[in-house]
Amino acid sequence: MLMSVLEGARDTRRFPELAGKRVLITGLTSRCGVDIVRAFAEHKTRLVLQFDETTAETQAITEIAAPAALDIRAFGPVDRSQDEVVQFAQSAVQSFCGLDAVINLVSLSLPRLEASASAADIERIVSARLLMPHLIAKVVANRMGLVWTEGLILNAAMLSKSGAGPMLAFACVIKAALADLTRAQAEEWAPQGIRCNAIAPQTALTPSEPCLEGEPDIAALALYLASGRGKGLSGHVFEAELR
Repeated sequence: MLMSVLEGARDTRRFPELAGKRVLITGLTSRCGVDIVRAFAEHKTRLVLQFDETTAETQAITEIAAPAALDIRAFGPVDRSQDEVVQFAQSAVQSFCGLDAVINLVSLSLPRLEASASAADIERIVSARLLMPHLIAKVVANRMGLVWTEGLILNAAMLSKSGAGPMLAFACVIKAALADLTRAQAEEWAPQGIRCNAIAPQTALTPSEPCLEGEPDIAALALYLASGRGKGLSGHVFEAELR
């Protein structure tokens, strides 16, 4: 299935129906999400960007995307407490009086002090990492349902090829957690026409199935899923690796 979806996304990079759509992208850094932001900006969407860091590089991403995007709003780091995340999600929704798509980027970096973390420690970290995308999806999907918006929720966690040891163990756990979360969200919001999908790290040493090869592929898939051509896809977990 992934191969056919990728072929469609790669063959048709332009999706005119996305013009004017309201897209939230969270978890951005100077090294993660640039291609995704650029892809949606070039389709004349209205962007709400949330950065996990405030640097000259992240400011440059906003400045580069601004001329192409129809409109743009930028937010800085968000405290991972439940109240702060919900408050941010509500502000993001209000930026353009609603949202049509949400792309949550989930960092797989492990703090250096936790390099020897146990399985229980890794599960705790996974829960903390997924709290923000889970709450944002809940707030945004609820709003979509209220105003009859058939939107997209896409949660993406990616692993570099150099990932090994504790990082690989972390990726395996978060992959399973993302799959469970995605299926639950897809089932919950299907009656409202809201589609929920995920991108998880490719953890097998020799994958038997094709996977997304880097952020340009992820950007192409995100565009496809947000477009009319992706309306039949929900509850899927696509595999990816960064090069």
